Amino acid sequence: MDKNCDKQKILEILVDPNVSMILSELEDGSKDSSYLVEKLQISNTEIKERLAYVIQCGFVKLDLDENKTIYTVDKEKLNDIMKMDENFSGIVDGLTELDQYLN
Repeated sequence: MDKNCDKQKILEILVDPNVSMILSELEDGSKDSSYLVEKLQISNTEIKERLAYVIQCGFVKLDLDENKTIYTVDKEKLNDIMKMDENFSGIVDGLTELDQYLN
């Protein structure tokens, strides 16, 4: 992880519902901004603002391809930070149980 990035701030951002809903859309692979705008009903500017810090820290990559903005999650980096934080692991376990119960 980049030494200039605050681990606690990253974890707080990752569990923020406004950010996690975007990240969940990127779980299965890269998505362009127009897909995210339509799917999530938020503006491209809002997506960039919500993801700004995790983009800066390399957890999400932003690429421009033929006038399209493409977002990609660095799953390895994301998994590494989750493994480093025991509290986050407990949250993930709880959410997994809840998801299984609801489905």
